[in-house]
Amino acid sequence: MQGIKMKPFIKWAGGKTELLPVLEGNLPQQIRENKEIDTYIEPFVGAGAFFIYLASNYKFNKIIINDVNHKLINVYRVIKESYDELIKDLLCMREEYLSYSEEEKKEMYLRIRDEFNDWENTNKIKQAANFIFINKTCFNGLYRENKKGGYNVPWGKHQNPSIFDEEQLKNISRLLNLKNESGQDKVTILCGNYKDVDKYITQKTLVYMDPPYRPITESGFTAYNKGGFNDDSQVELANFFKQISDRGAYSMLSNSDPKNFDENDEFFDELYSDFNIDRVYASRMINSKGNGRGKVSEILVTNY
Repeated sequence: MQGIKMKPFIKWAGGKTELLPVLEGNLPQQIRENKEIDTYIEPFVGAGAFFIYLASNYKFNKIIINDVNHKLINVYRVIKESYDELIKDLLCMREEYLSYSEEEKKEMYLRIRDEFNDWENTNKIKQAANFIFINKTCFNGLYRENKKGGYNVPWGKHQNPSIFDEEQLKNISRLLNLKNESGQDKVTILCGNYKDVDKYITQKTLVYMDPPYRPITESGFTAYNKGGFNDDSQVELANFFKQISDRGAYSMLSNSDPKNFDENDEFFDELYSDFNIDRVYASRMINSKGNGRGKVSEILVTNY
């Protein structure tokens, strides 16, 4: 599917669309020469900007995407397996929403949010449509869960949102349904802990890890799901990075740069001291305050 420009179908905190040129520039040389690397794995796929870009522009025999958020992974699976039904639901929802007054739009959003939180009693195709709908009509495109796992972001007062791009979703569905040279599905969609991908990692694997970022302020956001991701989790992830590096896999990892908040904070510099650490810059657009959006540095760790 080279030559087709695709972008993520949802907004996601920490999305990598703007950083794509930097990430591509830091890929191992072997991937450009179509040598040695035949599998791409992304354990924290999120909105999938880098996955979509790499799968569209580079040749892999196998691609594995994973995320712990089962509601997000359900969207990927529905786009892959039930695209036509998903589009029908989204078309109906968009037509209904745009026909309403402002107060009715808010009421519809809250009704869909309640249905989304009643996860087990709604079919999974409708829940995928609900996910996309609330992502495009909620406050600031934020995904946040409370401790009970309930989505709790308020309505964003959007009056005329596009909600979805049918051609974009069709291309992503085609991407997810690509076959390898053996006629098997090229893309495998997993849902679970990032360590679940371990059994797929070999010396011919490129792994890109984009975990929940370590907050760079005391009020920093990590509530992508009810599980949370604290400093102990970051240390555990660094150990995983070291383990797969010892195995010979090509590994790249993104995270926040604590030095944005405290220039003396060496947390990641010490944690990844055995590897290459670059500081790159990206605009962070998902922020509750407009003056909190702008260029900040991030770290990019590679083992090659």
